[in-house]
Amino acid sequence: MITSELLEIIEWNDDSRDTLTYRYPDHDRAIKRGAQLIVRESQAAQFVYLGQFADTYGPGTHTLVTGNIPILTRLKGWKYGFESPFKTDVYFITTRLFPGNQWGTANPVMLHDKDLGIVRVRAFGTYDFRVRDPKRFLHEVAGTDDHFRLDDFSSTMRSRIVSVFSDALANSHLPVAELATRFTELGQALLPLINPALTEKYGLEMTSFVVENVSVPPEVEQAIDKGASMTAIGNLNDYVKYQMAQGFEKGTPGTVGIGAELAVGMSVAQQIMKQQGGLDATPPPPAVLSPAQVASILSVPEADVIASLEKGDLKGKQIGTEWRVTRTAVDQFLRS
Repeated sequence: MITSELLEIIEWNDDSRDTLTYRYPDHDRAIKRGAQLIVRESQAAQFVYLGQFADTYGPGTHTLVTGNIPILTRLKGWKYGFESPFKTDVYFITTRLFPGNQWGTANPVMLHDKDLGIVRVRAFGTYDFRVRDPKRFLHEVAGTDDHFRLDDFSSTMRSRIVSVFSDALANSHLPVAELATRFTELGQALLPLINPALTEKYGLEMTSFVVENVSVPPEVEQAIDKGASMTAIGNLNDYVKYQMAQGFEKGTPGTVGIGAELAVGMSVAQQIMKQQGGLDATPPPPAVLSPAQVASILSVPEADVIASLEKGDLKGKQIGTEWRVTRTAVDQFLRS
């Protein structure tokens, strides 16, 4: 009988938990006028007629009559409604949240950092998503697959997710040092940049985007560590005190260990201050001075220095017509 070939109730019970789209199996049966379409919570139903998207239905029970399927009515050319059964493909789309999906960069992402230049970055993490636009998702991702599952989605979207992530990361202009140290903030910062592109291109919405790790080449890691060390040192006096304390822990009073530790601490501190511009990098005055150099130190005319040398008040050595004075002699002269 013809009634056995007509669909009166169209519905789909999803018990798989990993299905994104499901094409209703009509088995060449036609949909009866007045049939009931049942769409459950976290579902959408999409009609496709001869390859063209027709009406979309959200959760609820829908009676399929002319007034309730306006797009299909227009596509099929029913001017005065329809009384006979009709054929159309019906796709059910799961709109609930799919959590804990993994993403990662198979190849390094090239970024431009204002301090480090071009840097290669790898990253991976997880994301939660849902289908926001059933038509676009069917058109761009699931296609005409009868049963499109989460595994199919992961393999199809992996490179696309990374592409959107790379574009968002480049447009964010975040320093590489921030990427490698602030994973939680990074995911939250990139989510508003990723979502518009995902929705427009694929009909998807991410509710959570988590960056679990960002790795950079070893030389970039060293540069980041050096910058962090310089920031952590901060006050030179505190750093020198720390080095002295370390020296006392490793050596004992009166031994060479203390002197060695202090020497290392002062040497490192001086190098740091030179790099920060806080310590004059010019060499110390020479041990043997000319009268002109002595005059500069004492802030007196050179003639006065020569007079003091000839009188013997300032100890020096005359070689031919030239005088030479040791730094020790100048110090003694100042103390006398």
